[in-house]
Amino acid sequence: MKKILQQITSQNPKNPQKPKLSRLMTQTQEKQPLIAHIKALRTALIIAVAATAAAFVVLFYVFREPLIDFVLAPVRLRGIEVIATAVSEALMMQFKTCLVAALVVAMPVIIWQIWSFVAPALFPNEKRTFVVIFAATLLLFIAGVVFCYLYVFPLTINLFWEASEGVATAMWSVEAYFSFVLSFVLPFGLMFDLPVVVYMLARRGKVSYRGMAKNRKFFILGIAAIAAILTPPDAVSQMMLMVPMILLYEISAQTTRFVKKKEVVSIAA
Repeated sequence: MKKILQQITSQNPKNPQKPKLSRLMTQTQEKQPLIAHIKALRTALIIAVAATAAAFVVLFYVFREPLIDFVLAPVRLRGIEVIATAVSEALMMQFKTCLVAALVVAMPVIIWQIWSFVAPALFPNEKRTFVVIFAATLLLFIAGVVFCYLYVFPLTINLFWEASEGVATAMWSVEAYFSFVLSFVLPFGLMFDLPVVVYMLARRGKVSYRGMAKNRKFFILGIAAIAAILTPPDAVSQMMLMVPMILLYEISAQTTRFVKKKEVVSIAA
């Protein structure tokens, strides 16, 4: 009987199977969090896209005319004629306008989905920091867009309108005008987030006030190059982007001084 048991154990050894089973279990446990993150990301994307699509349908079929009037108001108030030079140009302009507006309307849902995806991986203090930085980024972006559209953009329209008097009849393409609005307004929103970026770098010790003061001239040169790329190809538009950015740079430099003082106090405590 003992010989039979020894033969069975020798033919079906259990020890070699244990490492294989443990490896399979660990691999499965490692894959499960990744699959869960992918599913959560997919759910967040689906909800964000669905909210944007729903907002787009409502805006396109209900609020399309008021949106187009709002976008074309700066040129219509000055008597500038807006024309369509292609068959689908007017329709595509309306489509793009409603899509951008849909993104703005659906932004609370998009922000909530981003937060629901990121929050489980953060500690309580990281959650507070994330909320403050995210809110500051969003508010500064909106402030940059509003500042540009209400104050800077009308000045640019006036410049181009007055420049065409006595030279040519102002008849602007509707598609080119809409592209001009986006290329002029959005960079202002992005550039207004500079203090947040500098603050995050200062918290990590990557940026200091002394370094920013030393590299101010290089920043002015760099922002001039960025303004030449992002804004329409005219000197006035570039200066209108550069001047607020230089002011934001100085505000950011003062922010680094505040962050440094705060770190020193916390270390001393």
